[in-house]
Amino acid sequence: MSQVPLISKRSSTVDQGSYGAVPTHDVPFHEDISSLNDESFGHVRERDAHEDHPSDSGESYESPRKETNGLSNISVGGSRRRTGDRVIAVAEDSTNDDDDPPDNSRYAQVRASVSATDNVTASISTPRMWILSLLCALLGSGSNLFFSLRYPSVTITPVIALVVVHPLGLAWDRLLKREDDPAEAFHCGLLVKRSVDEERPIILSRWHRLRRWLAQGRWNEKEHACVYISSNVSFGFAFATDVIVEQAKFYKQDVSILYQILLTVSTQILGYSFAGLTRRFLVRPPSMIWPATLMSTAMFTTMHKSENKIANGWSITRWRFFLLAFSAAFAWYFLPGLLFPALSYFNVVTWFAPQSIVLANLFGTSSGLGLFPVTFDWAQIAYIGSPLLTPWWAAANVVAGLVIIMWIVAPIMYYNNALYSAFLPILSSSVFDNTGKPYDVSRILTPDFLFDRERFEAYSKVYLPITYALAYGVQLAGLSALVTHTACWYGKEIWQVSQQSVVSDKATGGSSYNPLGHGRSIPRHRPRGRSDSSVEADIDISMQGEDVHTRLMRRYDDAPASWYLTTFIAMLAIGIWVVEYYPVHLPWYGLLLALSITAVLYIPVAIVMALTNQHSSLYLICQIICGTVFPGRPVANMVFTTYCYISSAQGVKFSSDLKLGHYMKIPPKLLFQVQIFATLISSFTQIGVLNWMFANIPSLCQPDAINGFSCPLARVHFNGSILWGVVGPRRFFGSGALYHRLIWFFLVGAVAPMVVFAIGRKRPMKSTWRKINLPVLFGSLSWIPPATGLNFSVWAVVCFIFNSVIRKRKAEWWGKYTMTLSAALDSGLAIGVVVIFFGIIFPGWMKGFTWWGTEIYKQGCDWQACPYKSLEPGETFDR
Repeated sequence: MSQVPLISKRSSTVDQGSYGAVPTHDVPFHEDISSLNDESFGHVRERDAHEDHPSDSGESYESPRKETNGLSNISVGGSRRRTGDRVIAVAEDSTNDDDDPPDNSRYAQVRASVSATDNVTASISTPRMWILSLLCALLGSGSNLFFSLRYPSVTITPVIALVVVHPLGLAWDRLLKREDDPAEAFHCGLLVKRSVDEERPIILSRWHRLRRWLAQGRWNEKEHACVYISSNVSFGFAFATDVIVEQAKFYKQDVSILYQILLTVSTQILGYSFAGLTRRFLVRPPSMIWPATLMSTAMFTTMHKSENKIANGWSITRWRFFLLAFSAAFAWYFLPGLLFPALSYFNVVTWFAPQSIVLANLFGTSSGLGLFPVTFDWAQIAYIGSPLLTPWWAAANVVAGLVIIMWIVAPIMYYNNALYSAFLPILSSSVFDNTGKPYDVSRILTPDFLFDRERFEAYSKVYLPITYALAYGVQLAGLSALVTHTACWYGKEIWQVSQQSVVSDKATGGSSYNPLGHGRSIPRHRPRGRSDSSVEADIDISMQGEDVHTRLMRRYDDAPASWYLTTFIAMLAIGIWVVEYYPVHLPWYGLLLALSITAVLYIPVAIVMALTNQHSSLYLICQIICGTVFPGRPVANMVFTTYCYISSAQGVKFSSDLKLGHYMKIPPKLLFQVQIFATLISSFTQIGVLNWMFANIPSLCQPDAINGFSCPLARVHFNGSILWGVVGPRRFFGSGALYHRLIWFFLVGAVAPMVVFAIGRKRPMKSTWRKINLPVLFGSLSWIPPATGLNFSVWAVVCFIFNSVIRKRKAEWWGKYTMTLSAALDSGLAIGVVVIFFGIIFPGWMKGFTWWGTEIYKQGCDWQACPYKSLEPGETFDR
């Protein structure tokens, strides 16, 4: 039996709360509520009226509500009950219009993954949700921090929590719920009241009271989403812990526990402020789709819904499809991930002539350009992100950048020995000296880790592989293009909306959750009942209007902007204390400069991520600016980069989670609490684990460290702090420097979007010029290195197959299964990595296991990273 929510209407004269809805009040509890079981409450849904379709004049969906002494009616299972300001009903039949309203999202991938209805009676803030969130934050953050200091490492991703926590939630209900438990009513995720049998009062024992408290509500998609969001914000190891490791182990500084806590907490939480204060631009507009969140919403639908519509002849349910794809992905990974790694590094072209340098350069998978895009390892395919989540038009921009920069320009420069690059591998994540060997940073430092100019001049300048140098260049172009592109395509609307926001906040006291240009819906302009999955609406640049998700979210009180502003002020104060009180050699105005860079570039970075699922990193520009303004201060460079880069990166992650909460209809105030709670728990957990490792692992961060705990990532960042903080950008890009001409990429990136905008602004929406996104074209190549050409080329092929060919030819199949398939492949890979590492490799069971499939891909110049030109022993190429 399908169930249909009835109508919720409000009077236009009622004072507006969040999203412009009626204020949220405690719902009066009817004495006959005990006749309703938990299942009934779990399926009551509420939505705004669809009958009151807005006109083109911009009228909102709300229509005047008939007042009945503050009470409305509820109909559950055919009976009607009186509660507070809502009208809720459950009908026997459903039409397609209820799941596909006129103001449903115009984006096919959103409609395919996100429900257009809302269950306001679902439990959210329950002991089950908070305890599972706590467990995920503790275990995930602690484990990832522990293994981040080891090589080879393993990462426990949030998708593992998404999959594993579901049976835990179901088991929780099975163990603690009882058939004779009193019925419960939840409103906006909170328990309103539990019914009491007044005729037969029962004195409950302490255990029964505890059991009933723990058994609140029913495990549902909203609780699941909150647990996943807490995992998403906590599983990544805090970047500040790398700074602490470098200070303690490489710079031999005394880092107190208080300093560690303050640095970690402030850098982790500052991003919330940027995310929260930009919600009107990045979360509420329907055009900000955030593709990565759609995999999660598809998974919640798969796990919690029983709907099953036939799609191009396929009648298998999403859940069964997920289980089959997940099982296949998990089982398959044992081949490329353990038994037959040549399937992962499938450099088959080089097998015929393993010592051919040119063949390795062009077709190699380890140090080559990946011109033969074939691999059988999902870890390689999805290394830069799942190709199933990225719109094809965005992937086409990435491919264009790859072809032009890495497949055409790089080989031409390399084989002509530009910038001495022919003496180095064509692709590598290392930097080199003038003998073609990896650069030994220790040879240019004093015993106190200060820059020694004489030793530097006696040793060597720093040289970059040609792809590394070009990657720096396109990153510079990407940053300037980011600003210009955003100003051209979104600048006018951002300005208009900022003015509207000031007026709106004055009228509502800052508590309104209205979208930009609120009250104006965005119709899809398509016949009802006809799929338009093949229509590329992804390039719509409008930031105004609303869709069904914004409309449904109006009923919830918003998290006030003052919460985020207060958080920013508190974390800024802590940050100033950290840089001024402790010996990091970064003045307080340096911290303000770092946060100013984030403030200027945050919205452009987040817009690109929201539209294309491609993240434009600020890591390089932060290092360069600090190295220029504060030269010779490596620790200051690390701390500056942490506050600048991580505030942006964390903020983008938080904005993505806010969008996920928007799609899943999580009350914003509760979502704020979940995010802050998980972040604080993970920060303290990681500091505890890190200090335990300092005290208990012998030779930590040394080459001979036990069991591989040599801190590889921290050492790479340490080398970067030396190169940019000690050697300095002037010796790379200054007048007369070898890489001085890379500065011109800044100008190219600034001007090129203006040209594209001038040509494309008056063209039709489907015009190729409107699909050119230069921040993506330039910025995506920042993955190289460590990503190789293979990671890009095979990723693009898979994206084209699914998001262009299948989307156009099998639109219903694409809409039903694509996001589920992405989740299944990611989950199978993640679980497979953990099982293989902990269950097989870590105990040493595969020690000494070798055969042709484990060695063939290593037999040649691709694995050995051979340079095109070689030197005699003792010879240098720059003298």
